[in-house]
Amino acid sequence: MAIDTPRSGVQLFSLVKPSGELELSLQRVAVAPPDAHEVTVRIEAAPINPSDLWLMFGTADLSAVKLSGTPDNPVATAPIPVSAMGSMAGRLNTPLAVGNEGAGVVIAAGASTDAQALLGKTVALRGGAMYAQYRNLAADQCLVLPDSATAAEGASSSVNPLTALGMVETMQREGHTALVHTAAASNLGQMLNRICLKDGIGLVNIVRRPEQADLLRAAGAAHVCDSSSDTFGRNLTDALVATGATIAFDATGGGTLAGQILGCMEAALNRTAKEYSRYGSTTHKQVYLYGGLDTRPTEFARNFGMAWGMGGWLLTPFLQQIGNEAAQVLKRRVAAELETTFASHYAGELSLADALRPEWIALYGRRATRSKYLINPNCALT
Repeated sequence: MAIDTPRSGVQLFSLVKPSGELELSLQRVAVAPPDAHEVTVRIEAAPINPSDLWLMFGTADLSAVKLSGTPDNPVATAPIPVSAMGSMAGRLNTPLAVGNEGAGVVIAAGASTDAQALLGKTVALRGGAMYAQYRNLAADQCLVLPDSATAAEGASSSVNPLTALGMVETMQREGHTALVHTAAASNLGQMLNRICLKDGIGLVNIVRRPEQADLLRAAGAAHVCDSSSDTFGRNLTDALVATGATIAFDATGGGTLAGQILGCMEAALNRTAKEYSRYGSTTHKQVYLYGGLDTRPTEFARNFGMAWGMGGWLLTPFLQQIGNEAAQVLKRRVAAELETTFASHYAGELSLADALRPEWIALYGRRATRSKYLINPNCALT
């Protein structure tokens, strides 16, 4: 180890109490010297992703957040509805460290050659517990950012870029030639649009508001369908005919949208069918649910034949499935196109203390387009 590590740092934790209350707090934790193949990173940027919001707040009522404690040691609390406590049973009395990904500067390194090579580098990393001033992680889990990139530019270089690339990779591995994506105006959706434009892949973007459709069309998207439109079903079917998309990735999860997509895929296939089959088209249609923006149950009507599937898709199991070599290929592409294809945009930057304030929770907790925020754990706790 070439540089001494700080002895302690501040970190954000989420706790569910048996009383039905969720608590966010900042705690000072010890920072251990890095092991031989580890590095210590001073975290300078960590995005608030939808998956982070779930870990932070669970099923708590964000409209009833209260702040207590001191400016240097704030505590945010919010009630959890009695009907929702069952889903929180596994979290009771267990403080959870929050933050899926982030970026910062390597300030200390273990004795191994691979760790020492990262000393002083700005790196991106994924592995949880990123809403912290310091994070130890294995050197081979760090992505070295281009010299021109800042930590803020590299903070979202893991979850969204690898998810978008993973969707395309899944599409190709399962024999499909084009895909559908919902909540498509998100940072992730905009990345996926840029990937598909660059790689010549057909993409059908589904959004929920006209202004989101305008945003994507201005970015070059050829097929954008607004689910709030009276002609959504017809528009979606037309886009599916044009692209031939038979696989979809749905960020909403609940409600009827996944079933609508399968139904429109069947309708698109039937337009070019050579003969009638009472069992529907023989082309397999697949919808993967990878998010939960809509917390209602998933509902669908069986109007799409027998060749279909609906299931879950998550980034970490996907990377494990394809293996380290294939995952490294995806990561190298992210690094090479970090400031173009995989660029992220943020509404603002918060300190750890800001992240606990009700007025900021009301903003970043909306999960709305253009309302994604960064946390900088090492800016002043004010």
